[in-house]
Amino acid sequence: MRRPALALLTVLCLAGCTAARPLPEARVDVAAPRPVGAQDPAVIPSGAAAPPGSCDPRASLRPSGTLPAPGRMPGGSTMARIAERGRLVVGVDQNNYRFGYRDPGTGDLVGFEIDLAHEIARAIFGDPGKVLFRAVTTAEREQAVQSGAVDIVIRSMTMTCDRWQRVSFSTEYVSAGQAILVAKGSPIKGLQGLAGKKVCASTGSTSIRNVATKAPQALPVSAADALDCLVMLQQNQVDAVSGDDTILAGFAAQDPGTTVLPDRFTEEPYGMAMKKESPDLVRFVNAVLERLRADGTWARLHHTWLTALGSTPQPPAARYRD
Repeated sequence: MRRPALALLTVLCLAGCTAARPLPEARVDVAAPRPVGAQDPAVIPSGAAAPPGSCDPRASLRPSGTLPAPGRMPGGSTMARIAERGRLVVGVDQNNYRFGYRDPGTGDLVGFEIDLAHEIARAIFGDPGKVLFRAVTTAEREQAVQSGAVDIVIRSMTMTCDRWQRVSFSTEYVSAGQAILVAKGSPIKGLQGLAGKKVCASTGSTSIRNVATKAPQALPVSAADALDCLVMLQQNQVDAVSGDDTILAGFAAQDPGTTVLPDRFTEEPYGMAMKKESPDLVRFVNAVLERLRADGTWARLHHTWLTALGSTPQPPAARYRD
């Protein structure tokens, strides 16, 4: 009886020892997922139909006299139709820190461009809250205006001669310039350092074309939203992000591990985009901007939201083509 018991004990011991033996380590390298819509390599837009220098992109339509009183828009005007609808519909960004983003505490859209939209609503209705915001991507901005999905796009949109062929712009409300964002300690110090490096910019932006032109040895990558480019930089999927210095400054504030290189290599004047068929709305918006420059509202909003860009400058001077 002792031999079978001893044999059983041996089997159980071996089974137990075998079960306790650690499994060999297995490593599986999983690449970080790319943001939806990211293109590597990027598709570079074809050359502009209206090349730079063929117009003054900052020159808009002159206001028609004084502003009408809120709630008393001229009959038959675009503003009257907006007033009858009861809301101004504005295409904005919801991921651009300081310009247009969601307050993490309230969930409300806030920022410099959001407040500009409120001021236009105030001029039409007498109530700054009568705005319906619609989030649009960089690539969707023109189509949103042309289709009538929005009345105005206020979304860090550079005025160019090419874009003037398809939409109209207000006068300039912010002067920006293209720059480069990198991780602190990066060997990239400027445009020359981008050779052979992956550089991310927004799809449909002037930035992606400028990267291809100004740094032809770079490897352009595009993403649907500039914030996606920051994520790709954080995940080491790209070596740098290029875009307007105003936007990149917001990224650097959100991620202290990044820095904006000091050189600006383009001029990027921001204007509000509207339908070509609504020149009365363009003139009205320009009259509102004239008032915001004159009464100190522009300076107050700049001080509230954009002090990280430096001391509050004089607002961009209005230019007109008529």
